[in-house]
Amino acid sequence: MTEAILLVGGKGTRLRPLTVHTPKPMVRAAGVPFLTHQLARAKAAGVDHIVLATSYLAEVFEPHFGDGSALGLHLEYVTEEEPLGTGGAIRNVASRLHSGPDDPVLIFNGDILTGLDIGALVRTHGTTGADVSLHLTKVTDPRAYGLVPTDETGRVLAFLEKPQTPEEIVTDQINAGAYVFRRSVIDTIPHGRPVSVERETFPELLATGAHLQGMVDSTYWLDLGTPAAFVRGSADLVLGRAPSPAIPGRCGDRLVLPTARVAPDAKLAGGTVVGEGAFVAEGARVFGSTILPGAVIEPGAVITDSLIGTRARVGTRSILTDTVIGDGAVIGADNELRSGARIWCDAHIPPAALRFSSDA
Repeated sequence: MTEAILLVGGKGTRLRPLTVHTPKPMVRAAGVPFLTHQLARAKAAGVDHIVLATSYLAEVFEPHFGDGSALGLHLEYVTEEEPLGTGGAIRNVASRLHSGPDDPVLIFNGDILTGLDIGALVRTHGTTGADVSLHLTKVTDPRAYGLVPTDETGRVLAFLEKPQTPEEIVTDQINAGAYVFRRSVIDTIPHGRPVSVERETFPELLATGAHLQGMVDSTYWLDLGTPAAFVRGSADLVLGRAPSPAIPGRCGDRLVLPTARVAPDAKLAGGTVVGEGAFVAEGARVFGSTILPGAVIEPGAVITDSLIGTRARVGTRSILTDTVIGDGAVIGADNELRSGARIWCDAHIPPAALRFSSDA
């Protein structure tokens, strides 16, 4: 197996304001665009040709990654003029594939952080003779996901989208967003219109007797679709809980990128990342958070499980918990933000303007 498709066209609306100026796969996790981690893991698994299916802010990808040679890859880019869904995006890039009809093609969703054993999924695909093989993972609450029950051999029996009643929850196995397709199966997807592999392609393949194989791998899996999940995923990469060959430094409690400055008495922990050119001032405490390039954390600020956007500023003694600050925003001194607050790009919060407790 030498080639793959990466689906990176989504708008990332659940991640705003992080995705106002940046497509979701290009938001930095553990110091580099999240897409870098996926590309590096694919390369480590033996992939050498990857086609990126782009749409939203498509112009951002190629200037950063070029032809992929810096990563030891051959990258190509195909842009959707109109959103085509997962299946439509796969079909839209099919002409760029080099594989023969029976060869395997790896397909990744661009917003999943996973410890999947890619080689094992490909081997499962080959040994079972499947038309499509799916990475499945087990979750404690499957209501927000598509369920994928299988028989004792792992063969897929059905696709059940987001069950609403206890009777509909027949398994804890969900579609984890990574697939191996037989190359010829990709050509059966309708061309030039939106298609969902989850709601259309996979059920239709089952109905026509195709062999869909599931492989359960629950080593590490996280959907990075929300700000809280993205911050957690970045911290897990830094801490070494999630594997990646692309982390620009050693795993540990903190990752401080070159040209970042951190005052000697500032405290960083919990997988915190401080990006290039950012500054964390004296007395500041940052736990489990991502400070993007050029951001400034002023003296005495306390930041927990939050993401501070590029060139944003957090004022003296301000307290942020589970908060996202957009690019270029300014949080004045003595504010307290928490519980999923999102401050939009370039917004200005005056000093002492917001507070959740009386003694912040």
